[in-house]
Amino acid sequence: MSVRGTGTRLVMALVGLLLLLWYFGLAVASYWVLSVLRVSAPDPGVTLLLLLGTAVVGGVLSYRLGTRQLLSRLEAVELPRSHAPAFYRHLDRLESRMDVDSPSVLIARLPMPNAFALGTGRNGVIVLDRSLLRLLSLDELEALVAHELAHLESHDALVQTLAYSIFRTAAGLVFFLFAPLLLPIAGIARSVAWMRGNPQSWSETVFGRLLRVFEGGILVALVVLTLVARAHSRRREYAADERATEVTGNPLALARALRTIERASVPYQGLLATLYVHTEADTLSRLLATHPSTDERIDRLIDREQTDHNEPMRPIE
Repeated sequence: MSVRGTGTRLVMALVGLLLLLWYFGLAVASYWVLSVLRVSAPDPGVTLLLLLGTAVVGGVLSYRLGTRQLLSRLEAVELPRSHAPAFYRHLDRLESRMDVDSPSVLIARLPMPNAFALGTGRNGVIVLDRSLLRLLSLDELEALVAHELAHLESHDALVQTLAYSIFRTAAGLVFFLFAPLLLPIAGIARSVAWMRGNPQSWSETVFGRLLRVFEGGILVALVVLTLVARAHSRRREYAADERATEVTGNPLALARALRTIERASVPYQGLLATLYVHTEADTLSRLLATHPSTDERIDRLIDREQTDHNEPMRPIE
């Protein structure tokens, strides 16, 4: 072996040793912090409440900040009552039938025709694409707005943000609790790889494979929770459709609005992609979608109309 090769191996071995010391130092520090917290922390029930409270406060702040940032990026403007008196008469009628305060109605130039709600039933905002005022009739626009008011009424967006914040806090807590165990494993895996002269092979060591098993478990948990969250989001869309038809008494108006929006839309990926009405083609896309397919929503609305009037209806095309 050449002198240069020997020197390189010695340097890599030294780096591996330093990495091992660094990871073990972090593990010792995390264990010490956990020990201090175990002694000084209140009983588990109070601790859990504190963590839950922190997650909720963080979620509320994140939601409010995110809402403001989104609205500022959209450059939306308020729709004056004098410019759309008939629309506001329909809106006032909806408010009298639902548990919401009068929302701010904003008009924006969105990438595709769309409408969505931000905030809660007490301080809600409804954003409409300008084209909807041209594409939809008043009855269709009323049904679409009733759907968005239903989201505000049940605080759907806020609840989902809080759930994400609680999950993120729980994931951080789990990592913190397991840090004294995981850090030495990661340190040994990386140290051995460096000492062998192949830093990229750390995941192929025994300790690296052990760490990958743990990471795989976390990934599976993330996927399951994501699927559950997306399924809940789709259920809330169905619930909002149901609430809208309840207060308007016109399921077909919402069905026509959804079909019109779908026809006027094109596939889009961007800031507002998850808020758009669209039909997913494959099973995986449907499982990961936040909205049910437009066809499924329209079929349910047509079934609702048939149930209410006990007569067959032609498809909405």
